[in-house]
Amino acid sequence: MRKLGQIVAFSAIAGISWLLVQNPYVDLYVKSITGQAVVAVKQGDSLMLDIESKAKEFEIAPQDARIDSIWKTVPGLNGLKVDVRESYKAMKDKGIFNEKKLVFKQVSPSVHISDLAPAPIYRAHPEKPVVSLLINVAWGNEYLQDMLAILKENDVKATFFLEGRWTKNNPELAKMIEQGGHEIGNHSYTHPDMKSLTQTAAKNEIQKTNEVIEAVTDKKVKWFAPPSGSFRDETVEVAKSLGMGTILWSVDTIDWQKPSPDVLLNRVLSKVHSGAFILMHPTDASASSLEVLIQQLKKKGLQIVTVSEAVDERRMIQ
Repeated sequence: MRKLGQIVAFSAIAGISWLLVQNPYVDLYVKSITGQAVVAVKQGDSLMLDIESKAKEFEIAPQDARIDSIWKTVPGLNGLKVDVRESYKAMKDKGIFNEKKLVFKQVSPSVHISDLAPAPIYRAHPEKPVVSLLINVAWGNEYLQDMLAILKENDVKATFFLEGRWTKNNPELAKMIEQGGHEIGNHSYTHPDMKSLTQTAAKNEIQKTNEVIEAVTDKKVKWFAPPSGSFRDETVEVAKSLGMGTILWSVDTIDWQKPSPDVLLNRVLSKVHSGAFILMHPTDASASSLEVLIQQLKKKGLQIVTVSEAVDERRMIQ
């Protein structure tokens, strides 16, 4: 009897199932949801194909580091390649192509600064919308803290090139610069004319300064700025042998001439460019002009970064 009951129940279920499948409304529903799935897949494929077909329009080739006849070392600059999968994820909610939602991958150049013969760096890559403030410190203690305060208030990091002798005599100020998050470079030990020094003497000036700065700030130094911009090829080679790059400038405040703030600002803003290295010192002129200078540089769409950030190959994406 139990077996007969099971057979009857099974037959009833099978019959009901057959009737449901034959129901035209059920058939219509199944076709409807199947059609929606097909449309969704087609839309997804269409978006993916759209991104793939337009990707080349937005891609930028990387640029190798090189030696320029005028600007000497020109840092490389990453290229940009569309990340198709990530771009698809960013656009799939709307299902339509939107160039503002494109996601990019950085593409490194083939030639880097480290691959080039030793040569000074006067500026960052000219297509990189940044500037760096190079603040050479061998004197001017009375204005230094004001400049540090202004930099902090405006969330700006500069690269300070410290003379070794000054660092030894002013360890607390050197620490204050480092604690402000600024980059610290080497400005020789006794501020000599590096062009007139032998290789041995030049190496001693740079190495001794590195030792003092590292002892005071616990930071390893990677950039050297020759006093008054005076150097010869051997000077750059000596710095390179110590694992350091030589930094000069493309825009000069000439603040040691004690210009008025208006004169200094006009001098800089009339010549500033993407990738500029702006030379200054802890002087009354630079301290008085610094805040307005920062504001004006930002208005020009220029980001103020350290030397290391400026010469980095990473391209800034707007």
